[in-house]
Amino acid sequence: MLGFVLCDDNKANLDRLAVMLDSIFMQYNINAKVIFSSTTPEDILTYVKSNTADVLFLDIDLKAELSGIDLANSIRKFNKSIYIIFTSAHLEYILIAYKCKTFDFIPKPICIERVSETILRLVEDINAETSKSLFIRLDNKNTIINQDHVRFIKKDGMKLVFYTNTRTYETYNSFNKISGTLPSNFVRCHKSYIANINKISNINTNSNEIIFDGKSNLKCDIGPKYKNNLMEVLKNNGNFTNNLDSTDNTE
Repeated sequence: MLGFVLCDDNKANLDRLAVMLDSIFMQYNINAKVIFSSTTPEDILTYVKSNTADVLFLDIDLKAELSGIDLANSIRKFNKSIYIIFTSAHLEYILIAYKCKTFDFIPKPICIERVSETILRLVEDINAETSKSLFIRLDNKNTIINQDHVRFIKKDGMKLVFYTNTRTYETYNSFNKISGTLPSNFVRCHKSYIANINKISNINTNSNEIIFDGKSNLKCDIGPKYKNNLMEVLKNNGNFTNNLDSTDNTE
């Protein structure tokens, strides 16, 4: 699911945009949701730093110490992939806004037709980016997951179950078909599991379990056939402890 974050100093504008987006998501069967909104740029910055968001709608004149441009520049320092869409009645900001790797600039007052056009183009762009491994498309119903959300994938009969920190997604597919579409940080660790090694927080070699980061305490198994290759990949992966000193060998 695509997560949208909204920022506007006018609460009425913020609520109106959220209603517009929900209507667009429903009309076009887009698997997306407004996950956070605020009139305060500092709240947005704090949220995006500690949570995964895919799309950011930003008003430019926030009547605060931080402008929308300032906020976008701060977010770009630690998040290069989030889609940024500016909204403003001040068209003179357009050229400056696009320097922030901006996806679109929507003039105010905002109308649903203009927002719909942007959202549909954004979904097309994400579909294209799927081949670059930023997103995983599950089916033909616009069910798209940011690959960074996925902790592991489980084979369950004819289905694949994608586990994230907040929920699971199911699709009828096979490891053979999906393996070629996944980025290199997804590694087969068991006959029934593929793990996102960028999200591993610990490994218990006694119980042959992988423990993933996040509050949900997600775990999956390591199969004997795949263990040596997995450990070798982890040792060579800069996103994990090179010497595996954090490996938990307790029962």
